Amino acid sequence: MKNKTIAILESRSGEQLAEIVRKYGGKPFLAPALAEVPDIDPAHIADLINGWDANLPDVFIFQTGVGVKALFATTDHLNLTSRLSRILELSTVVARGPKPIAALRSRRVRIDLQAGAPYTTKEIIVALDAVKVKGRKIVVQRYGNTNLELQQALADKGAEIEEIATYRWSMPDEQPLIELMDALDRNAVDMVCFTSASQAENLFALALSLGRTRQLHESINRSLIASIGPVCSNTLRKLGVRVDVEANPPKLGPFISAINNRFIAG
Repeated sequence: MKNKTIAILESRSGEQLAEIVRKYGGKPFLAPALAEVPDIDPAHIADLINGWDANLPDVFIFQTGVGVKALFATTDHLNLTSRLSRILELSTVVARGPKPIAALRSRRVRIDLQAGAPYTTKEIIVALDAVKVKGRKIVVQRYGNTNLELQQALADKGAEIEEIATYRWSMPDEQPLIELMDALDRNAVDMVCFTSASQAENLFALALSLGRTRQLHESINRSLIASIGPVCSNTLRKLGVRVDVEANPPKLGPFISAINNRFIAG
């Protein structure tokens, strides 16, 4: 990674990734492509919990650690955490990956089913094969946007679905992304790192709005492309972007190692 310019589109952990790139001798180019906007309504959460007391959900599916923390922070504020904990004790709790698992365990929530690696929607659906969902009430903690693949799979199995909104994804400040496109045009970026599918979607949505889609396709494919995992990689390929590096498992540690190894290998 030495003396290589590495574009980082991550927002929440962007500075952490940048510091690791510097540690390896690289030059980070920070261009956050995703903003997380709080989208949790305390009054709605209170209504949901009151409704769950009367009509207990059969299954809760938690998809992100951030969402779990936001939900419990809200119930703490409303003095409803003990009621939520009791409801979860009486339901089947499903967690998508390590981050929601850690957040749930910090709240002493029993976890009944866990998605296997690489912790995508496909693995959640496989995990749900262990429980009957037809005619059952399934509560899904939304992350960023509605997980349409999961919603469709549950609907096809005859489940009744209810979402908990905790945060949503939005476009960040556009200027760093424009500067990234300019740098790509100048061949001044050695690698572009994507840590979520939404980052890729936002980058190309901005390019479309600026009339730069074709230009971006050409310039980004002259650089190396690193993806955090299969979901992100699939989105990149659908957008016409070649993937050179993919982390396995899809975590930041293996991601950085895979990136560094790619440069060592030449």
